[in-house]
Amino acid sequence: MLTDRVRLHCAGVAATARHVSIDPDAEIAAGGVSGLDETLHFLEGAPEDVARYVLILDAINFGSGWFEELGASTDGLTERLTAHARAEGPWSAAELRELAAREVASTLGLDPQHQLTRLYSAALNHLGGFLGHRPIEHVLGNSAEDLAERLAAGMPFFDDRGFYKRAQIAANDLHLARVVSYDDVDRLTIFADNLVPHVLRLDGVLVYSDELAADIDEGRPLLAGGEFERELRGCAVHACEALATRLEVPPRLLDNWLWNRGQHPPYSERPAHITRTVYY
Repeated sequence: MLTDRVRLHCAGVAATARHVSIDPDAEIAAGGVSGLDETLHFLEGAPEDVARYVLILDAINFGSGWFEELGASTDGLTERLTAHARAEGPWSAAELRELAAREVASTLGLDPQHQLTRLYSAALNHLGGFLGHRPIEHVLGNSAEDLAERLAAGMPFFDDRGFYKRAQIAANDLHLARVVSYDDVDRLTIFADNLVPHVLRLDGVLVYSDELAADIDEGRPLLAGGEFERELRGCAVHACEALATRLEVPPRLLDNWLWNRGQHPPYSERPAHITRTVYY
């Protein structure tokens, strides 16, 4: 199963990591914000429309490595996508297959010539192909792990081997939006990105080498798939498995707490690592 592969991969990364270590005795606070914000997200439509909106949102749920130069943010892009869904309805599968970068740019308020805009356009084209002509309930299925497997196999920007962050978060978001009820949703791991490791670092759970800490603190981008980036994400997943067990919550809930915590001081006052990648 996909989540078994992620857990095994990340345990291996943590066991051999040279630049990131886990403090097993570090304490973190339980509780926090979780779920989808009804004001920020389009959740009030027909289930089919909400499901398609969530998949569209998660198809372009990446690009933080470019956000600073674009003046963009996750919430800002979500607000514009939600406004479009509320005004015109989420794009249909046929429309997604034909979307050009200029239309994506207009909807999201981005430069149509920018690399990230073109990547978003490609990601939405991929989603249109994945959806095909099937009824949405056939796309969603009845298993979070199965959907994540199919997303990773069916769209290249979800094929984040070893972590499958975006494939897993899409399944979780659909469950949170209440358009599906996956019995196996609590099998999902955390959704390894750049913000959760950052929160874990400031809470003392993850300890970085001087070399890695200097690169992050001075804003030097980390290579996607490189040793630093792989260790950060792998150790975050592995550490959160133990933390979730200790707190008696599923990892997906712990991820929500940590990610939302990272939006506020003191976490927001220091830089998380920067990586230009389609995987987060």
